[in-house]
Amino acid sequence: MGDEETMTVEVGGAPMYPSKTIVENAMNSDEHETLVAAVKAAGLVDTLQSEGPFTVFAPTDAAFEALPEGTVESLLEPEAQGQLQTILTYHVIPGSMDSEAIREALQANGGSMEVETVAGESLTVSMNGASNLVLEDASGNTARILTYDVYQSNGVIHVIDTVLLP
Repeated sequence: MGDEETMTVEVGGAPMYPSKTIVENAMNSDEHETLVAAVKAAGLVDTLQSEGPFTVFAPTDAAFEALPEGTVESLLEPEAQGQLQTILTYHVIPGSMDSEAIREALQANGGSMEVETVAGESLTVSMNGASNLVLEDASGNTARILTYDVYQSNGVIHVIDTVLLP
């Protein structure tokens, strides 16, 4: 790891500082307003501000907007908190895996592997070409990583273009 300045990546028009937590950085991103609202509604702020470390696959606002109409609104209702927690923790894996660690694990596993999420269900990670990593959920939906290796004090974020569903 380098110094703070060289490790800072810009996401959603804001610098993501490696000294801040996942939640502190996400709150500054213009591309993750829905994700932050969902994390708050799900009661996961304290969890994602804890030591971790975590690897978070963070869907953009556009990814949430691509869900069927009314989905986000219904998930933000208090009675949907359990379902929302499951969906959000399906985007989190324990430990801090940057793109290099993921690629090394993929090479050791023949180019594809399942990772256990905090939700207790698996995601499939595979290579798409020489450098692109692709995630596939239990329903066969795929997400591309748009921004790799956004380092946090308690883990790493990879920005993705699709909401994954367990």
